[in-house]
Amino acid sequence: MNSLTALSVSIGVLAGAAVFLAVGPLAGVFLIWAATISWAAYFALGGTDEAAKNTVICGVFGVVMAWYAAVQLTNIPADAALGFPMMAGIVVCISVIVSCLAANLKVLSCIPATVLGYSATFGYLLQTPDMLTKDILLNITWANPLLVISFSLAVGVGLGIASAKLAAKWTTVEG
Repeated sequence: MNSLTALSVSIGVLAGAAVFLAVGPLAGVFLIWAATISWAAYFALGGTDEAAKNTVICGVFGVVMAWYAAVQLTNIPADAALGFPMMAGIVVCISVIVSCLAANLKVLSCIPATVLGYSATFGYLLQTPDMLTKDILLNITWANPLLVISFSLAVGVGLGIASAKLAAKWTTVEG
């Protein structure tokens, strides 16, 4: 089959397997939406070994930075002088600046992957009830975004690599 068809089929087959895992045996440990973010990022960054490395390292760095910011948010009193919304904005502002400045280090130079990890973490914390708490953030459980988002992002890159390899095997050379 041609390369687009082979890639489409490989992505579809692996997406089906990933959904089975996410809603079945790995429910609560593997978040399909986080995996598809890094799966897409892997291809958007070139689908190479370097793209895989950057997606995982910088994506997890983004998770760590968002987690740290979230812990700081839990320390802001409801009656803060500037109000919680302003203080939360300042915390996020500073953590995003630091995240982007970290790109001066070659190993953290892929800002888009860092932002994807950061955004996935806050998406999880803000859209899932009762997640933005010290109890969740400071305990070692699969509810903690340091674990569940990082794991899901890494699995997503693995799925991207696997789908590319399957597509390459299934592609026929036209001649």
